[in-house]
Amino acid sequence: MNKEDWQKKGAGHRQRLRDKFLERGIDAFSDSEVLELMLALGTPRKDCKEQARDALSRFGSLAAVLEASQSELEGIKGIGPNNGFAIHFIHGVARRYLEQRLKNKKYLRSSKEVAEYLIHSMRDLENEVFTVIFLDAGHSIIALETVAQGTITANTIYPREIIKLALKHNSAAMVVAHNHPSGSLLPSQEDVRLTRNLFLTCSLMHIQLLDHLIVGGSGQPYSFADHGMMYDIKKECRSILMKS
Repeated sequence: MNKEDWQKKGAGHRQRLRDKFLERGIDAFSDSEVLELMLALGTPRKDCKEQARDALSRFGSLAAVLEASQSELEGIKGIGPNNGFAIHFIHGVARRYLEQRLKNKKYLRSSKEVAEYLIHSMRDLENEVFTVIFLDAGHSIIALETVAQGTITANTIYPREIIKLALKHNSAAMVVAHNHPSGSLLPSQEDVRLTRNLFLTCSLMHIQLLDHLIVGGSGQPYSFADHGMMYDIKKECRSILMKS
């Protein structure tokens, strides 16, 4: 089979994938097929099946491929700058879409969408990221902001800076979230200490801290509120405030 025949065969395969998506949607695709089409957007005349399989084998999951750096992607034979650009651009569009569809929605009614956004934006990051979801008095979502990156501790998160952002957004309540690159969903003692400090500061400013979510390797984020930890922290902080 000559080069022209290979190109025609590849074009026919990509068209079949496109038709499959139009007829049956993304749920009909394997991760390898999704990634193959994404790579093909960068090099539309090139067969990207082998590169898609190699990338999934190297990084372990579609999410990990999306989070890989340009240099890491180009470390796979056959993936160049255009392919990497296509992957990062689509990943960025997905993140913006997930964020923007939350605006003005009730937090409690949109917990699934919040979890989807946090998982997409945090799950496979190599460093810890701290995000704040600002809510109005009716608990509708006003804004989402990443306020810190790196090692997340009570010494690296400054409550006054978060309060400044809350006042800027005219926020009456908030939910905070961060990821554990290790994949663990269990809160550390430092996580509890940080939540207590934030709750105490928010209480002084009459702002509600409703929950602290931890994003791990898979599944739904860990919720301090769902596990009764916010209730315990609230009781502890009330005791501190009454003594002061």
